[in-house]
Amino acid sequence: MSTGQAGTGVLQLSPEALRLARTGRAYDLSSGWWPGMPLSEGHPPFQVLTYRSPAGERNQGDVAFLQDNPLNYGWISELLMCTMHTGTHIDALAHTTCGPEAAWHGGHSSNKELGDFGPLNNDASELPPLVTRGVTFDIPGALGIERLGRSQPVGVEELEAAATRQRLEVRSGDVALVRTGTMLHWPDVTSLVECEGTGLSLEGALWLLDRGVVAVGGDNVALEVDPSGRPGDPQPVHRTLIQERGIPILEWVYQEELARDGVSEFLFVCLPLTVKGATGSMVRPLAIT
Repeated sequence: MSTGQAGTGVLQLSPEALRLARTGRAYDLSSGWWPGMPLSEGHPPFQVLTYRSPAGERNQGDVAFLQDNPLNYGWISELLMCTMHTGTHIDALAHTTCGPEAAWHGGHSSNKELGDFGPLNNDASELPPLVTRGVTFDIPGALGIERLGRSQPVGVEELEAAATRQRLEVRSGDVALVRTGTMLHWPDVTSLVECEGTGLSLEGALWLLDRGVVAVGGDNVALEVDPSGRPGDPQPVHRTLIQERGIPILEWVYQEELARDGVSEFLFVCLPLTVKGATGSMVRPLAIT
């Protein structure tokens, strides 16, 4: 895994992980982003609005360096309005809270350490770059089906079946990805509804934690199974991984091409945007073989 402080520009890479890039082929694991795209419940819609345009600049005449401009030079820029939890993204450690003081990882209280511009610590600016060995668990492949069904859990039995089929060993420092088949027909809404709620169970998450993973990702909306099967504990995987153990979660990680080509391990590269006050980052992770 890479180490270093956000913003220093210094990365220390594992030679063992880099040696996984043998062919130089890179798989794009991102969802893409566009207005109207599928989102997790409770988040604001993703919007792209044109902020400046050549016609506006010319008509308004309010840009000083364009005053002498016989060539009619101009530019187009945009304003994004969205949550950082749109599409493929990684959750920072301040994302989930628990308890009467709404505390996030490290016992930091929302009552005392949440400002007008976001959490004062454990935000996206502290997310490390991930350049390490990645592994993907093809659960539908292990079960001999196209994709998992509604609220179908991925537990220890399913992870072990996939590991056996793929001859896969999880190692300390890995990023573990779980494929449920949710994104098989991405972004068809009807197809997504048919897989709604499927995901990793708490037992499955603990199995991965016991093997020393540094991040866990899934190809679905919230990584974990819904309903959780634990009354009074709506998202135990988020609570355990992020809030208790300090392990980032990735969601909407596209893995269909990896499954198609039978790829189980790879060099995983994910560089979060270090936005101060954000509780996550949209990312475009790569699996390089």
